[in-house]
Amino acid sequence: MTTTTSPETNPTPPATAPAPWPDLVSAALLGTERRRPPVAVRPGQSAAAALLDAAAVSTVRRRAALRPAPAGERPAPAPDDPRPPLPLPARRRLALLLADRGDTGGGSRRGAAPDLTELLPQWLAAAGAYGYRAPEALLPALLDAARARTDLRPAALALAGPRALWLARLNDAWKFALRGTGGAAVLPEGEAPEEIARRWEEGLFAERVALLTAVRRRDPEAGRDLLATTWSTERAEDRLMFLDSLREELTAGDEPFLEQALSDRSRTVRATAAELLSALPGSALAARMAQRAQVCVGLDPAAGPEAVIRVEPPRECDAGMQRDGVVSKPPSGRGERSWWLGQLVEATPLGGWEARFGGRAPEEIVALPVADNWRTELHDAWCRAAVRQRDAAWARALLGVPGAPSRTGEVAPAGSSRDLTKLLTVLPDGERAGWVAEFIAAHGLSDAFRMLGVCAVPWAEPLGRSVVDALDIARDAGSYPWSFSGVMGLAERCLDPAAADRLAMLTAVTDEPEGASPGSGGYWSEAFQRLVGTLRLRATMRAELLPPPDAGTTGGSDPTADAAASRAVADADTAAGAGTAGCATTAAPDDGSAP
Repeated sequence: MTTTTSPETNPTPPATAPAPWPDLVSAALLGTERRRPPVAVRPGQSAAAALLDAAAVSTVRRRAALRPAPAGERPAPAPDDPRPPLPLPARRRLALLLADRGDTGGGSRRGAAPDLTELLPQWLAAAGAYGYRAPEALLPALLDAARARTDLRPAALALAGPRALWLARLNDAWKFALRGTGGAAVLPEGEAPEEIARRWEEGLFAERVALLTAVRRRDPEAGRDLLATTWSTERAEDRLMFLDSLREELTAGDEPFLEQALSDRSRTVRATAAELLSALPGSALAARMAQRAQVCVGLDPAAGPEAVIRVEPPRECDAGMQRDGVVSKPPSGRGERSWWLGQLVEATPLGGWEARFGGRAPEEIVALPVADNWRTELHDAWCRAAVRQRDAAWARALLGVPGAPSRTGEVAPAGSSRDLTKLLTVLPDGERAGWVAEFIAAHGLSDAFRMLGVCAVPWAEPLGRSVVDALDIARDAGSYPWSFSGVMGLAERCLDPAAADRLAMLTAVTDEPEGASPGSGGYWSEAFQRLVGTLRLRATMRAELLPPPDAGTTGGSDPTADAAASRAVADADTAAGAGTAGCATTAAPDDGSAP
């Protein structure tokens, strides 16, 4: 007799939906003890074994077939980008630069071909200055490049525009673009204060920093008030970053807020508030510091008719000094009294010293002898003050004559912490380039690398000619070119492309002098060929970015846009040069102990 089993008494088990693959991966990476796997665990089976079984089943399912499933919700259409498209030659150039970005070369550079990876930042800055939008087909490659190199993100995301953000919401690999860490801070016109407050309270940290920066650029007082609404509830490390963002648009109206921050629970927040207040010459803190410093430094009445600076450092670091940002404990190797003195002088407005020394100008004050071997300590503190207060007159006096025999590069007197490169950043662009050109003519390139990194781009003709002449002298001396690879790399990015034809004569192989390194002539020829080729390529890239003749009403490019592009490229190149210089030269830590 045959027994028939009805479906009602022995139903077919329902098909179970597979566990989501990303959830399985997360549980496997974190471990089943930390992340419960999204699977059913049978009696006697461990969670790890159940996870592996589910992963195996899911893999077979994905390889075998897909079950029909309800259609997911379609993403919203990508937003429009009204900016003009790139000219066709520039579009092809961008595709080439993005395709070549993975070839970093590694080690010493050889060959005469330009380094395209170092040209991409310049190209992005120039294209963004013209107001172009990136081609839609190149957005994925552009986002990948920005993901791999954080230095590219501001210009890359600005060029990519709103469609890059749309793509980033669909691909976890590009989520960095949603954090507000890329493009310049922008605040839409007419955005309601309520919406700004909501974004401030709900945004991620990087988004809040960008928002605060944008509000400060539009209205410094409104930005400060926005920060005050949540100041007391912020973490110490966040308070420090928010406070540092006030530096860009610092005004006298920020003084009350910064005075309150002098009593903050965090020592680093207190120190940053004191530094910002000391950058306001009219602040109460600057006046207090000046009063303390001028008690310690003045003309020695016992010196007779000859003016001599007398220094008597403070004997204690009282509570008032500590509240105003003076760190009581010196670093290793520094005496307490000299450490306190340096901090007082650094925070004192430089304009007050002229009255203190009988109306003398900064150059005359710097030239005065200092008693008891306090000259180095005092001048180092004045250097830091000149950088902090952006005082060009004092920076000029402290730098001195670039060709003076006593100037041995960035090597200041024994025990000094001064940094001539930072002093140079205070000078106007043209004067800075002229100073460095004279320095190179007198002392060569060995101590000028970091100085070159802070000069405006393209280098002015006196500076560019001085660098090329120094490289030519190094070639005639018979050394290898890779001893100057850093300077050569800066020259490729920073020399005026118009100099390419004049430099072509240096590409010839010259006779090697007696005692020269073997093969140095050929290596120098190769290096100069690469320099000339890079300069010509930079000129071509800029020409390709020019709008087509029918793009404007006058049939030509917009001079305003051209100027903006040049400024943008200059900023990008200067930043790249400074970054490269920082990699090759060990600099003093930026912790307030050095200028």
